[in-house]
Amino acid sequence: MIRLSIPLRQALARLSLPMMIAAAFGVMLLGKADALLAERARMALADLLTPIWAALQQPVSAVQEVVREGQALVHLRRENVRLLEENERLRRWQAAALALEAENSLLRRQLNYLPEAAPAYTTARVVADGGGTYARAVLLAAGPLHSIRKGQVALDERGLVGRVTEVGSRSARVLLATDMNSRIPVTLEGSRARAMMVGTNGARPRLQHWPEGAIPQEGDRVVTSAEAGAFPAGLPVGVVRWSATGAPEVELFARLDRLDMVRLFDYGLSGILPPEAVARPEPRARR
Repeated sequence: MIRLSIPLRQALARLSLPMMIAAAFGVMLLGKADALLAERARMALADLLTPIWAALQQPVSAVQEVVREGQALVHLRRENVRLLEENERLRRWQAAALALEAENSLLRRQLNYLPEAAPAYTTARVVADGGGTYARAVLLAAGPLHSIRKGQVALDERGLVGRVTEVGSRSARVLLATDMNSRIPVTLEGSRARAMMVGTNGARPRLQHWPEGAIPQEGDRVVTSAEAGAFPAGLPVGVVRWSATGAPEVELFARLDRLDMVRLFDYGLSGILPPEAVARPEPRARR
């Protein structure tokens, strides 16, 4: 073994950094002078190191796979615990629902309850939106022998859409619940308080005229009321949302911005009569 003197080792240590810098500059100059030679050298070095990298990658991939499997098992165990708790809650709700159903059937038998007949309905396709007298309305296509009439209630698969206001021989127009001319009597399910839902031409109608002391609460479910004979009671409308300005609004269940098909239900309600049906006072005779 060759032993170097201390001064020689110190000299080599001082020269190592300048020599590496010089070697780096030499390689850079060589690469600029002969790009093809530098490319071949890089590819030769890559070919030499690729098998080593491939061999080292296998145990790394195996370790990563083991870690992923462990994380998946932990997640699966947590999910299993959550599903067990959810199933237990559902079983309790099922037992409560069965008990309420039995009690409801017993009460109906004692009261000689006669269930209401299911309302007739017609399905129509939305062919246009806007236009006409109203700012928020949709036009429906109907066949030549349709049974659509004014006052029918329009719903989609989620909830209330509006009400039929105009009927033609092959079309009908539905006034949406968001139109500023729309006035829908509603009930707040939380407090059973009555209110009026008024359209604003925006995405959310506002609530007005609720009883004193029954302020609408955030998240309260809103359904239709049978006041004025315009709508049947209990149709799903939306939930209460307080706006940034401090006004109670209704976030509708119905997707009015994506209406394609609507169902028009005939509940046999006349509601607010059209202008031509309102009795007009007789003119006074001139003296």
